[in-house]
Amino acid sequence: MEDKIVKTLAENGAMKTGDLAVAAGISKDDAAKAIKKLVAEGKVYSPKRCFYDLKK
Repeated sequence: MEDKIVKTLAENGAMKTGDLAVAAGISKDDAAKAIKKLVAEGKVYSPKRCFYDLKK
């Protein structure tokens, strides 16, 4: 799940959770859980409210 999020963010840049879920082909709930885990691991951050992107 997390690998789909990372790949989608790498290809598209900063996205909202819902848009990210659609682009990755997963449910919004699964995307939210994966994003939360990736943020805790320091791989993803929020550049502005409700958007997420990979840490460079």
